[in-house]
Amino acid sequence: MTDVARVAVVDDDRAIRWVLERALAQPDLDVECIERADLALSRLLDDPPDVLVTDIRMPGIDGLDLMSRVRDVHPDLPVIVMTAHSDLDSAVASYQGGAFEYLPKPFDVDEALALVRRAVAHARERKRPVSVPEGLDAEIIGEAPAMQEVFRAIGRLSHSHITVLINGESGTGKERVARALHQHSPRTGKPFIALNMAAIPRDLIESELFGHEKGAFTGATAQRQGRFEQADGGTLFLDEIGDMPAETQTRLLRVLADGEFYRVGGHTPVKVDVRIIAATHQNLETLVEDGRFREDLFHRLNVIRVHLPKLAERREDIPRLARHFLAEASKELSTDVKVLTKDAETHLTRLPWPGNVRQLENTCRWLTVMASGREVLIEDLPPELREPEAAERGNGDWRAAFRDWADRALAAGHTHLLEEAVPDFEKILIETALKHTGGRKGEAAELLGWGRNTLTRKLKTLLPALADGE
Repeated sequence: MTDVARVAVVDDDRAIRWVLERALAQPDLDVECIERADLALSRLLDDPPDVLVTDIRMPGIDGLDLMSRVRDVHPDLPVIVMTAHSDLDSAVASYQGGAFEYLPKPFDVDEALALVRRAVAHARERKRPVSVPEGLDAEIIGEAPAMQEVFRAIGRLSHSHITVLINGESGTGKERVARALHQHSPRTGKPFIALNMAAIPRDLIESELFGHEKGAFTGATAQRQGRFEQADGGTLFLDEIGDMPAETQTRLLRVLADGEFYRVGGHTPVKVDVRIIAATHQNLETLVEDGRFREDLFHRLNVIRVHLPKLAERREDIPRLARHFLAEASKELSTDVKVLTKDAETHLTRLPWPGNVRQLENTCRWLTVMASGREVLIEDLPPELREPEAAERGNGDWRAAFRDWADRALAAGHTHLLEEAVPDFEKILIETALKHTGGRKGEAAELLGWGRNTLTRKLKTLLPALADGE
């Protein structure tokens, strides 16, 4: 038998009390209506209900003052604040006072009932202890096969100083992997310096990397160490290496070859011992073919390559990642840890996540601030994630799905969208054509409208495992 939850309604409007008393007359709810806050206060303090529903403007003590006094003694009591004066100040004051939810009048009685039930569920959830799963402080979370490959690569490289190139879409966690490579290397006690090429104005990149001498340019009032010197003995992580200007690529190549460089405006060589870990979401082979990235530098960087999968390719990791990010957000914001319901967790695993792990992390931070109760339901998700069609992408017209992907990717901050999409687009067409021809490349090339040589070149770049053989 379901436990009966006690609900107290405080409102000086007899009609509202009458409506709520009947709307909340459910087998699992016991409703008590009180017409004044000052009459309700001592009763609520001595014998608190499971949920308090209160108006704001009432004679004597108002609803916000009532909520404040009751929550001082019973801080876990969920309070639903009602008011006919639905303005911004009332809403802000309600939430700042710790309201579970704000309900402007007039309201739909079914909505009010659903809100009370959620508040009851929240109150009961608060009484159950939350245990944060072990291992959530791990550097990288991942049980999917593709992530296990990443872990194996980090393990194999743990005793190495070798250069590593990390490939992966924006938001897949390339810097986390770079830090893990550093922390599990012989350089772990030395500096880890990260620099994002895409975030620095082109005319400042060389000064950022190599430093400058006093007077080297306008504003250079003192000598400054660059990131190479700061990382001496440790690791320099160059993110979005594909955005590095051509002249800087040439200087970087010399540093990798000689282990020394000149500060901007300097004449004395500076010797450093730095391990380079580079990362990009772009296809560097394509940039090399287009003449936008030096081929010799590419081969210097591409000694060991680690590929990070998209979040959509490791869906089994989403629940654990979400729990981790919710726990992190609760620490950051000094609030309770939110807990996903099973339905919400399942829904999240079906979404496309164009922004990858970073988008999931930001969603968990949003939920920690915006979700009413400790238990997160599907309806608590941001509007763009809770629509039923959000979890059903891919059915129907591929052009509509592709347009939707582009829209979401741009909204998530992706750049160079063609370089991200075209290789995947071509890879899918090649794989499908080969499937239809039983692996016969000549016929597949004909189906695609390419020459045999074009298909062979594309296979070497996009699907090297299929490049050999017929």
